[in-house]
Amino acid sequence: MKVHSDIWRQYYQKALTRKHSPRTEKAISLRETVSNVALDCGCGTGSDIAYLDEQGLQVHGFDCNQDAVALCRERFNQSALVDITQATFEDYDYPNTGLILAHSSLYFADPSRFEKTWQKLVTGLEVGGVFSGDFMGGEDSWASNYRTYTTPLTEQQVLSLFDRFEIASFNQRNEIGTTAIGKQKRWHTFSVMAIKRR
Repeated sequence: MKVHSDIWRQYYQKALTRKHSPRTEKAISLRETVSNVALDCGCGTGSDIAYLDEQGLQVHGFDCNQDAVALCRERFNQSALVDITQATFEDYDYPNTGLILAHSSLYFADPSRFEKTWQKLVTGLEVGGVFSGDFMGGEDSWASNYRTYTTPLTEQQVLSLFDRFEIASFNQRNEIGTTAIGKQKRWHTFSVMAIKRR
């Protein structure tokens, strides 16, 4: 467990200087709901939360990693609009929201409970709300024999999750690249931004 903690700590030290994702700006602009509530799933060090907070949104964030939660609570302790929880995808109590971010985090959901987790996640998203997130493909280096469980999906499986949505963008990445801490791996991911229609 200590090895895993050390790896996450290295990642968070790198991630602390990272700017928010441009996809977060795009997702905010696509919203067709009056809800001012946003959710960041697997929030890490809070780079997207910082931007959402700046935009005046009420932000809920959660992460299963204790270090990430501690960093975010310290980082946003002066903001009345930010709420940080330590939880897994499976156990989090999802609020009603107009925006859900799950950038580079749904990879690590429990595959045996993924379908139920996904239903919980999107049930609270209002009609006109936006989901922006990433899913792992089967050719990813982490799709099997990773240090923790992962949920690899096919392209068709990912698309089937969005039958109640209008997909605004869908991108597949399948290439050799590096992780945030400089390790080489194959990335096979599907990035989706979609507006909930029903």
